Amino acid sequence: MTRPHLLAGRFGAATRLSPKALRLYAEQGLLVPAHVDPQTGYRYYAPEQAPRARLIARLRQLGLPVARIAALLDLSPQARAVELRTWLEAQGERLAGHADLVEAMVRQADFGGPALSIALRDVPATKIVGRRRLATTIDLDAYMAQAQTDIRAHLAASGFAHDGSMSVHHHDLTTRDSEGWVEVAIACEGPVEPVGDLHVRLLPARREAFVPVPAGHEDFPLVLAVYDALEAWIERNGLAATDSPSETYPGSDGARFDIAYPISS
Repeated sequence: MTRPHLLAGRFGAATRLSPKALRLYAEQGLLVPAHVDPQTGYRYYAPEQAPRARLIARLRQLGLPVARIAALLDLSPQARAVELRTWLEAQGERLAGHADLVEAMVRQADFGGPALSIALRDVPATKIVGRRRLATTIDLDAYMAQAQTDIRAHLAASGFAHDGSMSVHHHDLTTRDSEGWVEVAIACEGPVEPVGDLHVRLLPARREAFVPVPAGHEDFPLVLAVYDALEAWIERNGLAATDSPSETYPGSDGARFDIAYPISS
């Protein structure tokens, strides 16, 4: 070992990395000591390792996980800059979604929820032609429009009525940065055959708790207040949701759509 090597303590002070961080990065293979004394266990670092150490420290300040940092360290400075800009844009979109959600919660707390007309209804068994895929709230509208167009076109080409109501079934939680399974379906009659990624299934007869969504609350995140109010109403009335919610188009009483949960007592 040559004299310019620095003990871990001095190297950490020079690069603003704690002893704990240096041990972690050594274990992860991000910043391995240039020399470890076999008798004392002291760890020594070479001066030329300082730029890498400072880069690791800056990347950690961004909150990046160790695995992501390891991948970035192996890139050229130009490629690393591209990856970081892409990551920053994604973080901006995620924070924008959080800001929308927080604003919706603040509005609900300040002004109360919207005036709602929640009721029960019995729905007969219904055959549907549907498409199911993962979606976020960002691409949900485009997906719904395309799926509706494709399903109605398939019904028309098959010689069946294609003006049935549309329903959207949210099988998972869907947000701006979290995909969920969403099924878009059109009610139909007759021996319709599935084709491609379009499927045919029968929705059983059921009782639903439903609410027409008032104007101004149709879009995310304000629509979440309507979901919350309907779920709270179901609990207050001693009922239980038996499946995931759906949205039906057009809605009742002139609403663009209803939100409904199948329920049991």
